[in-house]
Amino acid sequence: VVRRSLLQRYEHQPFISCLAGFYSCRWKRYQRERTEPGKCCCSMVKELNISTDLDLSFCFSLVFLYTWGEGKNDYNGFDWYNYGNLGFWFLWSLLILIVAAVLFTYVSLLLVLAMCLLAEGQQLYLHWSHKIGTFLVLGFSISSLFALSILWRDHRKTVRLSFQVTAPYLHIGAIAIMVLLAWPVALHAIRADKKVTQVIIVGPYLAILLFLFLIPLGMYSPCIREMGTLGPKPALIGHRGAPMLAPENTEMSFLKTIEHGGDGLETDVTISYDGVPFLMHDDTLRRTTNVKEVYPNDTGKAASFFSWDALQKLNAGTWFLKNKPFVGMGSLSKADQNQAMNQSIYTLSSFLRLADSHNKLVIFDLYRPPEKHPYRNMWIRKILDVILKESKIKRHLVLWLHNGVRSFVQSVAPGFQHTMGKKAPIEDLLKHNIVKLNLVYTDMSSEDIRKYAEANITTNFYVVNEPWLYSLAWCSGAHSVTTNAVHLLKDLSQPLFLMTPQQYNIMWILTDLTSAFLISLIFAL
Repeated sequence: VVRRSLLQRYEHQPFISCLAGFYSCRWKRYQRERTEPGKCCCSMVKELNISTDLDLSFCFSLVFLYTWGEGKNDYNGFDWYNYGNLGFWFLWSLLILIVAAVLFTYVSLLLVLAMCLLAEGQQLYLHWSHKIGTFLVLGFSISSLFALSILWRDHRKTVRLSFQVTAPYLHIGAIAIMVLLAWPVALHAIRADKKVTQVIIVGPYLAILLFLFLIPLGMYSPCIREMGTLGPKPALIGHRGAPMLAPENTEMSFLKTIEHGGDGLETDVTISYDGVPFLMHDDTLRRTTNVKEVYPNDTGKAASFFSWDALQKLNAGTWFLKNKPFVGMGSLSKADQNQAMNQSIYTLSSFLRLADSHNKLVIFDLYRPPEKHPYRNMWIRKILDVILKESKIKRHLVLWLHNGVRSFVQSVAPGFQHTMGKKAPIEDLLKHNIVKLNLVYTDMSSEDIRKYAEANITTNFYVVNEPWLYSLAWCSGAHSVTTNAVHLLKDLSQPLFLMTPQQYNIMWILTDLTSAFLISLIFAL
């Protein structure tokens, strides 16, 4: 018996040594006397506080990783915001995602080591380097969440929307974690020497478990619906064309949208100094042209203060190959690279002719020229002349968004589909002959979509790039979306996460029953 006990202890030592080594950096020394489960796992209050910090680091890093991961739809806007402030291009969004994943993995491994040490009856002595690391993870996660809440408030709406499609699966994941935690909880609770200690250990665990069992009662997802109630697939409008495949607002970009079956084209319109409407999103030419090389002294000059002759000398495609503006956009073929390198600034007239020839809807933001611009007070007239006289596009293809002179536009150009850029009472929309709403995707609400649809007012949401967000728009009844990823979303044959209420109830009940059985079995053993 003694020999067997010594042999078991000898065989057990390498495992404990590895655990203590990774957790406490004590590769040769470990606690030889086991701490009975239920007894304090930390010899000092300081170590107990460190364990609490580790738990908090895990929770906050998990929340931030999920929050940032679900914000992938807006990574491009985040990176361009930083470009405008810093003056150089970098995929900051991807860097933050990688850092968040690494930090979460780090604290998760520390927690696993801690649980294994506790199971072996060892007290927890976290090494000072890990203490610093845990503190840095906690500080990074909290400060990042705080910065998001202040600087990017709409991001909270994105996360809330994501819960509508991911909540059923997050619920299963949370139940799985509780099942894994059942073993150490049961081990320490059953061997605790006092009833009070047992209640302190088991009580919070059972309360959380009961909450998770019942939380589906308050869960809502438009993608959980009866068979046959799903509406048609939302139409796809290319945001500045197909900017993941070609330089934005160029002929190549719009042709790519058409090639991949897009239903409409979105762009931005400003007017040159000599009165030529052209496509440009930014106030300056610095981001999407080689103005720094051609006109080095005018990089900060407003785009509308350049003449059309000057604009024609600029290249509008090389920046795209150099910067690769989207995460995971892939590589272009040699032919596409050559085509992108030879793109130039596109005129509104050419854009409208292209859309008309392929029978595509058009929607555009109009930018009024700045002070001292010769066309500042007659820019709308100039744009209408291009639409009605130069391009002669079919009027029902034009989604007129600008709200400033809507009554005038309706009088001189009947036939446009008038579109409002914000929510408003139905009576006001009908009074102004509004037939479509163009809303930011964070305003998505299946109830509002249904209410407007009953009044024959359709809804378009922008900018929707991620399949989960497009699926949510589809389930909610959206008529169309503006997207950077026509080539990806066109391949969805049905929404992600779509299921019937019966299927979800079965999944919910089976998850709860299976987890309850496993947890009961663990406590019984």
